[in-house]
Amino acid sequence: MLQVPETPCLVVDVAKVRENVRRMQQQVEACGCRLRPHVKTHKMPFFARMQLEAGAAGITCAKVSEAEVMAQGGVKDIFIAYPMVGEFRIRRALALQRQVDRLILAVDSWEGAQRLSQAAVDANTVLEVRLEVDTGAKRTGIPRERLVELGKAVHSLPGLRLTGIYTFKSLVLHDAPTQDNAAAAQEEGELMASLAEQLRQAGIPLEDVSAGSTPTGLLVAQTGLVNEVRPGTYIFADWMLTKENCARLEDIAVRLYATVVSTPEAGYAVLDGGTKTFPTDSPLDTAPGFYPGYAIPLGADGLPDENLQLRRMNEEHGIVTAKNGRTGLQVGQVVELLPIHVCTAVNNFNHVFLWEDGELLQMPVAARGMLV
Repeated sequence: MLQVPETPCLVVDVAKVRENVRRMQQQVEACGCRLRPHVKTHKMPFFARMQLEAGAAGITCAKVSEAEVMAQGGVKDIFIAYPMVGEFRIRRALALQRQVDRLILAVDSWEGAQRLSQAAVDANTVLEVRLEVDTGAKRTGIPRERLVELGKAVHSLPGLRLTGIYTFKSLVLHDAPTQDNAAAAQEEGELMASLAEQLRQAGIPLEDVSAGSTPTGLLVAQTGLVNEVRPGTYIFADWMLTKENCARLEDIAVRLYATVVSTPEAGYAVLDGGTKTFPTDSPLDTAPGFYPGYAIPLGADGLPDENLQLRRMNEEHGIVTAKNGRTGLQVGQVVELLPIHVCTAVNNFNHVFLWEDGELLQMPVAARGMLV
């Protein structure tokens, strides 16, 4: 276990990150597909530049404020994969467009497209946009049966240049959750290729068909039916990805560390990190992941400790319990844990520690809290 300077903290193994980045880039390129990774996982220009230097075509962001941070960090090709709704977002996107070489915005409604069009006309510019389509996740995205109608309408608007479609599908098959990554990816590729062809037949010259989060990203690229994929979590990996059959334990490049501050009874110990440290967005004991706690405690061998569980937390207290009634933890002891969902874990910290060449370097999470 590393000797960390403070707790709670998150440590990133840079060598593992570089290997994760290299492997995904090479595998996607081998399919003749472009990789446009989502930076919501790391939220740091340092890692975005690493992905670009490895060959990524550009990056994907969730919000315009996140994209602004990446642009300030030297990134020049950005797709904001989120409905550009709200005058405040549109205004900032127009300013951002002047700072980068390529900015792609997202629409999934006629109302949003009209407002974006009017803003572009008023600013005497043309905005590149993609249509988001729902392929089963039931999140944002126009329903498939209405895509062509909306596509033709957006294509006719002044100030907008419709160049592609995109989707977030994750592990969904026939509009329901699945654990069959390959089947979900095949369906994703076929749906997107079919929808793109429908738009082209309607007279819309699409350039890009973008799909694939980490659970299906590489597999969708291998179908040959899309020309871009946007995985994000692969760069760090987490326990969730191991349960989704797309990462190994040894691929996980991040560790959480917390100190035992109290052991009132043999059966439980209190850590110095609670809900403000460990993400709670993954429900426990629920299919398909059946997560046993909000993070996975590791033993001295670096493997999951089957006895310890982190199942109860307050803001600043994490309660580790023991299946056998004895945690074996002592006051002052540092506990190493794996995050269930690393994206939300990173966003809990103002800075992380990078572990590389035997040294720990503190780095700010520059886009932390960038929610606009």
